Amino acid sequence: MMADAKKITELLLKEYPNPKIALNFRTPLELLVATILSAQCTDKRVNEVTKDLFKKYKTAEDYARADLKRFEEEIKPTGFYKNKARQIINCCKALVEKYGGKVPDSLDELTRLPGVGRKTANVVLGSAFGRPAIAVDTHVLRVSNRLGLVNSKKPEEVEFELMRLIPEEYWTLFTLSMILHGRHVCKARKPLCGKCVLYKECQWPEKTK
Repeated sequence: MMADAKKITELLLKEYPNPKIALNFRTPLELLVATILSAQCTDKRVNEVTKDLFKKYKTAEDYARADLKRFEEEIKPTGFYKNKARQIINCCKALVEKYGGKVPDSLDELTRLPGVGRKTANVVLGSAFGRPAIAVDTHVLRVSNRLGLVNSKKPEEVEFELMRLIPEEYWTLFTLSMILHGRHVCKARKPLCGKCVLYKECQWPEKTK
């Protein structure tokens, strides 16, 4: 029996009526940088780093001109800092060269930027531009599979399947509520199945009372 995507969406949005992204940002550029930094790192740690970072680097030009070694040190607490520093600087160089320093608002253009995959692009589209977008992070991947909405460990396959199942106008809200649900209830190690509003809809054979 297939999981009921419509019912799951209704229950999720009732439980999390106004879901917001946990990363702090004021502009599309800030969210783009924060999302790249959030790979393999907690949002809380990213917010601690970007509090000072965003005061110093205000435009794509600022990042494009950044000294690589100094920038690495500034973002070091987020982990994988050498890779992230190169990604952000190269991404912002591309923004300056191709888009006049502005972050584009289409998936196609965003995913052409260095260091920007579909997940990062969809986070920016959904939360910075208000476009319908499904961003598949570890929480969305895990919860979607447990619920029985999808049966794949490949983020792109999961994204396309969820796009097929969920009405487009709910894509962003669905993503954000799934992330909250995965963070607070349907945890990776010890899910709180007994407190889950989706318990009856959940197809996971390992769910507990």
